[in-house]
Amino acid sequence: MDLIGERNLRDLLTERANRYPDKTYLVFEDQAGNVLEYTYAEFLIHVQSAAAGFASLGIAKGDAVVIQLPNCPEFLFAWFGIGWIGAIAVPSNTANTAPEMRHILDLSDAVAVVCSPPYRQVIDDALESADGVRHRILARMPGAAPEGWTSYDEMVAVHQPAADVAVGSEDVMQMIFTSGTTSQPKAVMLTHANCLHSGERASRCTAVSDSDRVLTALPAFHVNAQSLTVLAALTVGATCVLLEEYRASKFWDQIRRHEATAVSLVAMQVRTLLAQPAAQTDRDHAVRRNFYAINVLDSEKAEFERRFGLELVNGYGLSETMTVVTIAPVFGEKRWPSIGLPAYDRQVRIVDADGEDVPTGDVGEIIVSGIPGRTIMKGYFKDPEATAQAIRDGWFYSGDNGYVDEKGYVYFFDRQKDVIKRAGENISASEVEAALLLHDHILEAAVIGVPDPIRDEAVKAFVVIGGGVELTADQIIEHCGSRLAPFKVPTLVEFVDSLPKTSVGKIEKKALRASESGAR
Repeated sequence: MDLIGERNLRDLLTERANRYPDKTYLVFEDQAGNVLEYTYAEFLIHVQSAAAGFASLGIAKGDAVVIQLPNCPEFLFAWFGIGWIGAIAVPSNTANTAPEMRHILDLSDAVAVVCSPPYRQVIDDALESADGVRHRILARMPGAAPEGWTSYDEMVAVHQPAADVAVGSEDVMQMIFTSGTTSQPKAVMLTHANCLHSGERASRCTAVSDSDRVLTALPAFHVNAQSLTVLAALTVGATCVLLEEYRASKFWDQIRRHEATAVSLVAMQVRTLLAQPAAQTDRDHAVRRNFYAINVLDSEKAEFERRFGLELVNGYGLSETMTVVTIAPVFGEKRWPSIGLPAYDRQVRIVDADGEDVPTGDVGEIIVSGIPGRTIMKGYFKDPEATAQAIRDGWFYSGDNGYVDEKGYVYFFDRQKDVIKRAGENISASEVEAALLLHDHILEAAVIGVPDPIRDEAVKAFVVIGGGVELTADQIIEHCGSRLAPFKVPTLVEFVDSLPKTSVGKIEKKALRASESGAR
């Protein structure tokens, strides 16, 4: 089912601004509690100003622009504005270090980067050895920009509108860097059609309407916030409420203040909300839809629903599918702990290593039907081999294992990919291992995820030290901290004489996980 045709995000923004000009589209609350609001018409003007500003710098169709911003209006103005002129937005995790940013800037062929003052030094350090970036744009800073930088406010003050560039539905709108099984993240190419389908899918699967106020504190550089909040709200003419940061102690007050009716969470947020002292106001809210990803324990789900009077609706998605693949029916049987039924435009199969369907109830790889560049990613940028491996005969191979029951409900079992889930973030174990092996005295390293009662999994490193040198866990952690985003840095380090290996010399992580399980 293709509801998009040849439309692009520019068309959707214009349509909604014409239909709901005076209705509030975006509500933003910063860390200090200050609130900004924009109607659909005002939001469109800001996006057009951003588009004109980028165009005035010579940024053109097909150029990549990295966005290194926290949740803020400027993130969305830039994101939509880049797409408006046919350029490609490259949202970046604000926790990234200079080496990580260097990889993103280089692989994406970025010509410009937009950031705010807290991230300026990281960008400057990354650009010492990154070629091709012509413009450094500083947002959320009053006054003149420092030397070598362009002020975002001055850039968007350009009065000449951007030229009307032809933008096709299958033109790439953004590249999302996602954890993979290699030592470096890959760039997922998502088109305008991907984004539009994502908004349609998310709004339909979650049953939000133009009367809803959809709130998120998840980062806008993730497809979860983009799909389930930003695009879902835009698609139906609802209000998007964006918080700059998540604080469990303030969250329900913010829900009430902004009269939110729908919210998207990850398991870490469920757990930290449960960890707050119980209050008489726990059920004093208007939220009627609560969607989350990543399983919580049965006891946690039951306690959350009892305490807050709010049902948790489980779902499953990936960056490559622009989120929702399956979701528990809003108005039907949930069959917990299933991850729901396939979305209206999806088919899901469970297959063996040969791509053959396995019997009902048997575990196999979850694969998802889709059209590249429309309902699944267009591909991995500069990586045709990985693209061909992931997309085969109209099916996206997720690398995740699951099974289907007799009613067609899908259940998540485990991950084939060596990815650690930590507080809603995906961490590539091999990326952490590569950072560890940069240490002069680490001969071998293996990284696994171990259970964490709050953040899903903790990062544990097993290291083999050479040369008769003695190192401490703190030294290893400090070494990684200078090379990796904080959430990727191991919190547990175990020194070992050797690592278990297969007959062909491959590190046998299954044995490490088994030994870890036996130790608990």
